[in-house]
Amino acid sequence: MRGLRRPLGIAATAAFVMLVAASCAGSTPGGAPDSPSLGSVTPVPPEGEVAATGTVLDAAGETQLCLGAVAESYPPQCSGIPLEGWTWDGVDGAESSGDVTWGAYAVRGIYDGDTFTSTQPPIMLALYDPIRPEDPTGGEPGAGDDATLASIQEDLPELLGDPYLGSSPQNGWLWVDVVWDDGSWQEAADAEYGEKTIVIRSALTETGG
Repeated sequence: MRGLRRPLGIAATAAFVMLVAASCAGSTPGGAPDSPSLGSVTPVPPEGEVAATGTVLDAAGETQLCLGAVAESYPPQCSGIPLEGWTWDGVDGAESSGDVTWGAYAVRGIYDGDTFTSTQPPIMLALYDPIRPEDPTGGEPGAGDDATLASIQEDLPELLGDPYLGSSPQNGWLWVDVVWDDGSWQEAADAEYGEKTIVIRSALTETGG
């Protein structure tokens, strides 16, 4: 009949459906873009001073701040972030073996995303009394089962890279320690895995000074 459109053919209909699907990819209902995945996020470095506790290890003049695990060898070994502005002058609590000097301290300084620059005299960790942080879970169990948390845990070193310090499942949550998070990784983890699955803990904390 004149004036009426002919029905789309099967091939044309399929192409139209694929075009609509492609136009919707990358968006959530309502037109908002998908939340970024954990592996695609890079936290913005802190603007002011931050504080941390860890092992300062100086090997032949190359000094690093180790915020994660330290191998119980003698001298100890660890992989940390470069530490600038550090001096052993007037600092107690250090040990030395050969060309390695180390000690455990609370430090304050500036972090640019790669290097920590000390700006305040350190405090021996044995004399440091930090404020206990609040439990972000409120003591409630998480929603993750053992298999899910183990699977996520296996992927974390590749997803987060060098800033990843370690992780441990506990009470349905996966506690993830990183050098620094401005909240970006936590938001991405909530969006990707659910809000009751992962807790991102930043080893560097803002001092507010």
